[in-house]
Amino acid sequence: MSTGDDKAILILGLFRRPNPLFCHVAPRPRNAEATRAAILSAAQERFSRESYDDVGMRDIAGDVGVDAALVSRYFGSKEDLFTSVLDSCSNGSELMDGERSEFGRRVAHAVIFEPKKEGKLKGLLIMLRSVGSTKAMELVQRTGSERFFDPFTEWVGGEDAPVRARLAAATIMGMAVSREITAGFGLSHEECERMEARMAVILQGIIDDGPALSRAA
Repeated sequence: MSTGDDKAILILGLFRRPNPLFCHVAPRPRNAEATRAAILSAAQERFSRESYDDVGMRDIAGDVGVDAALVSRYFGSKEDLFTSVLDSCSNGSELMDGERSEFGRRVAHAVIFEPKKEGKLKGLLIMLRSVGSTKAMELVQRTGSERFFDPFTEWVGGEDAPVRARLAAATIMGMAVSREITAGFGLSHEECERMEARMAVILQGIIDDGPALSRAA
């Protein structure tokens, strides 16, 4: 066999079997769900620490280590991302779990004594950070009505249900914020127990349908 034939066979062999010189490692596929979850988590952190107007899509993308265009691809606009963040936080539905007659005692105990739950705290902080932004407050108010106030009002029921639902929610939120600001109210355990008892009476009084009270007002 001639030298020319040997070269031809060698060249054909290169095309017939894989050659390390021409093999490229395929890019590792991105885990879409994990990336989306990481972006959402980073957005939660940002919006809970900074006001809506101060947070940029590039900031969130930088926290995750992705391009800002990818954040938009998964969530759309900044408003859409903020709405997704609000939807991912606790919606307060646990308030409606359990016996209605035990609402005041159950909720008062949770607000004063139970360990803080990360999801609830983040949602509260995000709403507080949103106060200075017209756009953020618009989104908070809209999603708040859809996710919490409308179903809670329906659950409260009876005369003046919207008023009583708002009063109960304001009392709960006010106490939750006070606990966070004061790092546990700054009271002794015995004082917290007395506060729990008083708060339970107040909340139960709001939730219980009291037509006589509304007429007196």
